[in-house]
Order: sequence, then structure tokens, then C-alpha cells
Amino acid sequence: MHSLDDPPPEATATRSAVIVPVPAAEDVVGEHRTRLDRAAGWGVPAHLTVLYPFVPPAELDQRVLDALAAAVATVEAVEVVFAGTAWFGSEVLWLAPHPEEPLRRLTGAVHEAFPDHPPYGGAFDGVQPHLTVAERALGGAGALEAAEADVRTRLPFRQRLDHVLLIVGSERPRSWRTLRRFELGEGAPAQAVVTSR
Repeated sequence: MHSLDDPPPEATATRSAVIVPVPAAEDVVGEHRTRLDRAAGWGVPAHLTVLYPFVPPAELDQRVLDALAAAVATVEAVEVVFAGTAWFGSEVLWLAPHPEEPLRRLTGAVHEAFPDHPPYGGAFDGVQPHLTVAERALGGAGALEAAEADVRTRLPFRQRLDHVLLIVGSERPRSWRTLRRFELGEGAPAQAVVTSR
């Protein structure tokens, strides 16, 4: 539990991200992510990235939270199906959500509200909605292929996407924490989340 003696997570965090959590994926990919996905080691749950990197944690004031809530509320909740695996070259194994258009709209809406924070720092021409399973940098080709073979036996699965999380953390192990939850499509106010250590 977060103690009053501990600094709040945003005080020690160096980065923030907006994600859609996918809890239904944990039974399918959790074991592989633990070994082969850098973000899992940081404490980030199975997810679809909306916008990363986001506003620096020290700048996450009420104005930012209100603008994020408004942007997120423009996209309706949706149920997606994860039915197949895909690859970014031979480097990253991932799961494809279907339909992906609502996720593209969500990233577009948040980026439009925060134009100084392009997806992935502007490193890519387009954004492909995906749920990362494994990275070659953390395991050889054989490990990723074995992970893919196992994951395929557990597909498809479904997940209703009805909220996003604003998370903060650093590259330290298990450092990422949820700062706020925002509902899709309803324009609900942000909910404070009690963090745990």
C-alpha cells in the first residue's frame, strides 16, 4: 500500500503514458510478457498504447487531466477480439485487436489534444494498434517463436475496452503506477486511484 511516508508515484516518475488495459490478455500472454517484454518488467500491465511518451509527470496538472478526459470521452467503448499474432519485422511479437479503427481514433483524439506529444515521439509514420507479447532484445528468435506457438493455442479472446489509464513510472523494475482512470465515451470525471507498492 502507498504509505504517507513514501513520495507519490508522480514525484519519482520520469515518464507517463496513456494506455488501454487488456486484463483478458494476462492469462494468454502474461507468462511470456514477464520474460520477454520490457514494459512488463517495469510493472505495466498487458495493454494497448494510446499515447507514449505523454506529458512529463511533473507537468500533470488539472488542466492536463481535464483535457485528457475530454479527448478520451470522444471515443465510445468497444469490444475487440484478439484472434492472431503479428510481427514488427523479426523484433517484436504482438497481438492484433479487431476492430482497430476505434483505437486509431482514440490515439488521434488524444494526440490532437496534446500535439506536442506525438505517438512514440514521432518515430513512426503511422500508429499500429497492438498488444506487445515479446521483444527479441530480451530473448532469441527461438524464444519468441515458442511464445507465438503457445499464444496461438489460446486465441481468440475478447475484451471490452471502456476506459484508459494514465500511468507514470520509470525504467526501474515495477515502478509504473496508475495515476488516473478515464472512461471512454461518457465524459466521466477522472477517478483518483489509490496506488500500491
